[in-house]
Amino acid sequence: MVQKGIVKAGVLGGVAVVCGAFGAHALKEVLSVEQLQSFNTGVRYQLIHAVVLLVLALFQHHFAVKAFKRAEQFMFWGVLLFSGSIYVLTLKNILGLDFLKFVGPVTPIGGILMIIGWVFVVIGGLRVSRQQ
Repeated sequence: MVQKGIVKAGVLGGVAVVCGAFGAHALKEVLSVEQLQSFNTGVRYQLIHAVVLLVLALFQHHFAVKAFKRAEQFMFWGVLLFSGSIYVLTLKNILGLDFLKFVGPVTPIGGILMIIGWVFVVIGGLRVSRQQ
């Protein structure tokens, strides 16, 4: 299980760096300032949570607390929905995919999943302190 968490963290982190470079170099001439800021928000959240997923994988290895696994799951899916929907919404016009407007409500759902993930981090921390 720890291996999967580390792999998820690595994939999210690597993709975030690629997206960040893509935004900084290829998109700065194509997107408006607001669109680029939105795209960069997706990159930032994805990269931060990739690091958090790596830490959670290590926590799962050291502590027998299921809450850290739940945190990892919620954060992973939250990042996919949050950052993924931002990428789609920002690039839909460039890619000729205007019909993807319906993806808009997915962004806050991803955000809520990430928040739930953080709640599970707190729960895990409280359970670890009880074990010691």
